[in-house]
Order: sequence, then structure tokens, then C-alpha cells
Amino acid sequence: MTPNGAALFVIVMLIGALAASGPLGFSLLYAVLVAFALVEVRAGTTTALTRSAVIVLPLAAFMAAVWIGFVGRSPAEIAAGASGTRAAAAAYVLTVCLRLFLIVAAIQLVLLRFVHLTPLQFICALRLPVTAKRLLALTLSLTETLRQAVDRARTALIAAGVITRRMSLRNLVHGWVLVQTVWLSAITIAVGRMRDKWPIEGTLGRLDDLFQRARTPSLAPGDAVWLSLGVGAALFGLGIG
Repeated sequence: MTPNGAALFVIVMLIGALAASGPLGFSLLYAVLVAFALVEVRAGTTTALTRSAVIVLPLAAFMAAVWIGFVGRSPAEIAAGASGTRAAAAAYVLTVCLRLFLIVAAIQLVLLRFVHLTPLQFICALRLPVTAKRLLALTLSLTETLRQAVDRARTALIAAGVITRRMSLRNLVHGWVLVQTVWLSAITIAVGRMRDKWPIEGTLGRLDDLFQRARTPSLAPGDAVWLSLGVGAALFGLGIG
């Protein structure tokens, strides 16, 4: 599989997940995803599913508490002015969580499929305009900057005794200080990079030169197989198949 095929596969699965509403559509999409995991990812499947569950489960718990426990009706029933049932609310929560888990799992599986490539190598292999590649690379750089800002802010507040390393009442009371510190650190680092670091190092010019010289492989036969399966499952989700 090539990076271009993987990117298109994620887009197809995203469209299919958003279009699916019934059991058949979700079943076909998940079947394609499981087959992709077993053939392309193999040993990393457990890791991808675990990460996806960690992301989705908190949202599922929150939505269940709000829609099933508090509201007791689905959005469609609210819009129609019907009394509604908790069963309909549960079905709505399940549908949203199935969509989100499918999208997150597809992204995680593709990332693990190309774990041997650096993010910059993956971007270089994509058939995109140079401007789009540059935007992706700089966005990933700023994402890493945010992670650094979180680590720096947390370390500084722990050293100052404002928060603790483990869960505590102090962390709950002073959590807003951590949020402000992270935000200010991220803004400072990002502005410093865009105003000083990148112009001095000629980052944009180097990226453009790298992307122009990079070889972008065409779609492989394996890409066509996975894309065909994904498109077929998405069409059934739309009710066209």
C-alpha cells in the first residue's frame, strides 16, 4: 500500500462512516476495516484499537449521561416535538460513537501501517500541491510545539508547587492556571518560530525544495483493492448499493 492509497482509504472510510445509519452499513464498513487491519497492520492492530477506545470511551460516557440519563430523547424526536424514549436516545449515542470509533480506528491503523516512515517522508510521498504539503508539515510542527508547551507548563507549575504530579484537589482548584500557562507557552513558541526561527533558517524554502524533488509513487494494485472495498461499503451505507 502507498501513502496516497492510505490517504484515499481514510477519506473513503470517513465518508462511509458519516453516511452510514443502519446496521448493514456499519457492519460492512467495520468488516472492511477489520480486513485491512489483519492484512496490512497485523501486530499493531491491538495498539490501534486500544488508542481508538481510549479516545472514544470518554465521549461515549459523556453522551450517554447527557442524552440517555438527562435528556431522555434523541435529537430527531426533539426536532419533531415527540415525547421520545431513552431507547431512541441510546440508539443515537451508539450511532455517533460507532462513527467516531470507525474514523479514529481507520486513522490509527493507517498511521501504524506507515510507522516506518517519518511524518515528513509520508507527506513527501503524497500527490498534493507543494503549498498543501508545506501546510501539512508546518501544522505537524506546531502540533509538536503544543505538546512541548504542555510538558513545559506542567513541569514549571509542579516545580512551583501550584499543582501536583498525581490527582489531587489542588490540581482541580488550579487547573485553570495550567490551561492559561499552556496557552501562553504555545502562543509564545509558535510566534517565535514563525517570526524568527523559520525565516532565519529558511524553513519554507527548504521544504519547497524537498517537496519538489520528492518522488510521489502512484497507486499500487493493493490500493485499488482496499479503495474498491471501502467505496462498496460506503455505497451500501448511503443506500445506493
